[in-house]
Parts: sequence; C-alpha cells; structure tokens
Amino acid sequence: MARSKSHYQRRTISFDLESFNKVVRQIEQRAKSGVEIDPETFYPPVKKHRGKSRDLPMVDLALRASLDEYLRCRLSKGEKPKPSSPLFITQKGGPYSPNTLQEHMALMLRNWAGIEKASSHSGRRSLITNVIHKQRKSVKIAQKIAGHVNPSTTIIYEEPPKTFLRRHW
Repeated sequence: MARSKSHYQRRTISFDLESFNKVVRQIEQRAKSGVEIDPETFYPPVKKHRGKSRDLPMVDLALRASLDEYLRCRLSKGEKPKPSSPLFITQKGGPYSPNTLQEHMALMLRNWAGIEKASSHSGRRSLITNVIHKQRKSVKIAQKIAGHVNPSTTIIYEEPPKTFLRRHW
C-alpha cells in the first residue's frame, strides 16, 4: 500500500507593521549582544478557524496523565517544542500529514475496536451525535465542541440516528 507523500510547509507569514517593527528591534538587540538568532523564534502563531478558539477543558484525568507522560518523554529526549509545534510527531520527528492520520485512525477503529466500516470521521460524528442525543446538550454546546463556526454545520448531527427511528417508529 502506497503511503502519502504530503508535506505541508508554511509559505507566507503576515505581520502588521507594529508587530514587524517590534520583531526587527528584538533581532537588533539580540544581534548587538551577540546572542545566536533563530528566525523561527520570531514567527507569529498560526491562526486557524477564523481566529476562533477550539480549546476545550480536559477533564478526563487519565487522558491528562497520559499526555503529561508523553510530553515528559519527549522533553527528556532534549526536544525543545514551541507553541506552534505539533503535539504528536512521526518517527522522523515531523508532523503527521492529514492522510496519515486518517489511515492510522481507520486502522485503529478496524483492528482495535472491530468497527469494519469506520472512517477517521466516525469518532467525531459519534461524539457530536452523543452530545446532542444521549447527553441531551444543546446544539450550541455541540457546536463549540466540534469547533464549527456556523451552527448550520452542527445541526446536521441533530438528525436522529437510524437505530432511534427504527425503535420508535
């Protein structure tokens, strides 16, 4: 099976004039004091999803402990991640491509969970549907969890599952 060769690189960086001048002054000060300059230190953060935050609290203690351990392991190997660094990295140390993540997710769902026709989107769809139907939360809460900008995207998940319809009709 052929693997995806996708490699994503940031091609442009946008600064407002005030931020650009601030960065130039910082570089000048460091250069004058003889400090080695790493250009990546000065890049602005990447903005995604129209500037909307997708941060959600991690309340599951086991998940938090696992992520803490994973990060401690990475740091113990001398890695110096930046806020823009990927959370999960490949064996080569770079970010996963979207295609590779989809392949891994499909394999886990099939091989570990025994779900034959699962896709990388199955878990996301199940979560959002569960929040709306089983937990009886509002579409607004599901929208926040999903990171949808437009509520009409989330309303699609409000459609009752086929199993529900079979049982009740």
